[in-house]
Amino acid sequence: MNQPRKASRQKYTLTNRTNLPYHMKSDWAACKHILVIDSGSMSNLLLSQPAMRALKETFDCTLTVLTSSAASGLAELMPEIDHVLTYNLPWVEHEHAEEEGLFSEIVEKLKTHSFDAAVIFTVLSQNPLPAALLTYLAQIPQRLAYCRENPYHLLTNWVPEKEPYSFVRHPVKLNLDLVATIGAVTIDDRLSLSKSDHAWRRAQGKLIGAGLNPDRPWLIMHAGVGEPGRQFPPLRWIETGRQMVTQLGYQVLLTGNQAERKWIDSLANHIGPQAFSLAGSLTLEEFIAVIQQAAVVVSVNTASIHLAAAVGTPLVVLYAQPSLQHTPWKVPHKIRPFEVPENLRSKNEILMYVYQLMYTGAIPMPAPHEIVQDVEELLQLPVGEPVRKAREVVPGPALEETLFYEKSYRTGF
Repeated sequence: MNQPRKASRQKYTLTNRTNLPYHMKSDWAACKHILVIDSGSMSNLLLSQPAMRALKETFDCTLTVLTSSAASGLAELMPEIDHVLTYNLPWVEHEHAEEEGLFSEIVEKLKTHSFDAAVIFTVLSQNPLPAALLTYLAQIPQRLAYCRENPYHLLTNWVPEKEPYSFVRHPVKLNLDLVATIGAVTIDDRLSLSKSDHAWRRAQGKLIGAGLNPDRPWLIMHAGVGEPGRQFPPLRWIETGRQMVTQLGYQVLLTGNQAERKWIDSLANHIGPQAFSLAGSLTLEEFIAVIQQAAVVVSVNTASIHLAAAVGTPLVVLYAQPSLQHTPWKVPHKIRPFEVPENLRSKNEILMYVYQLMYTGAIPMPAPHEIVQDVEELLQLPVGEPVRKAREVVPGPALEETLFYEKSYRTGF
């Protein structure tokens, strides 16, 4: 369960130790071994990275992350994280849940680490109390999280959750604001991942094996997504791919996981001879390397959009409503929202509230020519040039204006 870091891992370098925040909580200042619980998806884990960087830089601490099996591989590529504990917590959706008795086992496991503090990262639709109970039973002295209801003794540092009823923030800002309450800050709020030349060389061989010529222009269309409500119609993928080839002259690489391989291979076949599928053929490191080398990524709203943001690749997001706050962070992008069929929408009351608040009318399905136009605009964008979202969503005065009118920049490393 406890996965040590690889020996080749580069040492993390502190950047702001000379100016510790004057308002640092005295009971956190001495915390040198901190547990972070982010038990959801790869997307959630990556979007908490700047907040983990703030903890690392402010407290000069060792960070251990407790996350799911789906996200543990990504944790190994995040330089702020020193140790990874993998556990599929029963209050979070997983393909393979752990056995009931293992909950007690993880409590005992956490006790053996003698953590000084725990920080629980959640999104607005999640309840932190099960994770808070876990840290309480593990006798971790300091415990920080957002929570709507009073957690009493479960949390030593309770930050009342006001989203989405008062405002909505991007998850990166949400998490940075949380750790700021204990004095943890950073001047670097980018997403970033460890990069491997070996991964790109392996991936390049797979691209060539599939028939794609890496020396000619190519882009990615990531059609794979786990939730049926987020799926973009196959016929529109096909027509979009064909126009990428005929109008822009780009080769199209289609990606997804092993379970999606059959239908993504079919998309490539229908697009034509300049479309190639590597669905289910790439490791996570190879997939990240391929994203970094691509000219543009076109994707549904899943982990791929945040991986692209972490390596600075521009992208067009075909965004299934309603959680439009999970947009790519600080990278040029265009958002093309589309409506989720009513029978496939979340039954979570908070997400239903967000949906009703944000959307007052039907939003048409993005047309292939619109997607191609967005890609063309991104391809012409000079490095460092800001880009507006293709569709500005005005959700009302209750939401933070900066969320929907932010400017994004192409960032380097």
